[in-house]
Amino acid sequence: MEATYIIVLLTTSSKKEAEKIADTLLAEKLIACANIIGPVHSLFWWQGKIDKAAEHLLLMKTCIDRFEKLSERVKALHSYQIPEIIAMPIVEGFKPYMEWLESSLK
Repeated sequence: MEATYIIVLLTTSSKKEAEKIADTLLAEKLIACANIIGPVHSLFWWQGKIDKAAEHLLLMKTCIDRFEKLSERVKALHSYQIPEIIAMPIVEGFKPYMEWLESSLK
């Protein structure tokens, strides 16, 4: 496996929004899979004050060379002015799963 694989984290305002984004990214082969977790209770700085929100968290698996396009698509689909789109490297994985991940992104 030559590609570098990542997990992209994205919070959304609702489960419906998370599903819409995941469905679009899957159809466009920008991700191999997504997990939706939630609701999660988020606390964050926004416009100079601490804010709180019930959100859903998307965990998406892809390769790093798709990150920029994925970010562009998320920004176009997302309701937030500044969506959280962050990536973490996958440093190791069960070989059959990693092979599936690679084949799913072709």
